[in-house]
Amino acid sequence: MKKQHDGTGTVIIKKYANRRLYNTETSSYITLDHLATMTREGRDFKVVDAKTDEDITHNVLTQIIMEEESRGTSMLPVNFLRQLIAMYGDSMQAMVPGYLEASMDSFRRNHEQFKTAVEGAFVGSPLAEIAKRNMAMFEAATQAFKPPVAGAPPASKDDEIAALKAELASLQAKVEKLGK
Repeated sequence: MKKQHDGTGTVIIKKYANRRLYNTETSSYITLDHLATMTREGRDFKVVDAKTDEDITHNVLTQIIMEEESRGTSMLPVNFLRQLIAMYGDSMQAMVPGYLEASMDSFRRNHEQFKTAVEGAFVGSPLAEIAKRNMAMFEAATQAFKPPVAGAPPASKDDEIAALKAELASLQAKVEKLGK
């Protein structure tokens, strides 16, 4: 029987010399897009070189980011990338990973606190509906940073587009009503 997990529930993905990725849990070949989906779903995985058993997860995750960035869904500003590159070889390089991780955790916590505060501030007010719509748009914009709910299927792009179209139609109707 093939090894499916590393004992901690982490799925083992083997990367072969031909650059193919093999999911030992499902006994199937997968793509980088599958790994991106697993990441968004909160699935823990480890990518190892099939020949040497070396952990190459970092390299594969970086490759996923590069592919996402090349598709036009750029999230990393050029200035940020320049500053990050400049930190390589710097005496502070060892501190950067921990700082970035803490910053992202703080961003997620602040997002949740902001959401709670905005929802509570407008309860019973005529601005409540506007605040709710603004929060929905804020949610959509920050979805990439929000860890997924365990067991909940991620919303599809079609669902998100349909929701945004419905929201736009609703806003257009309200604008037309105000113009009369």
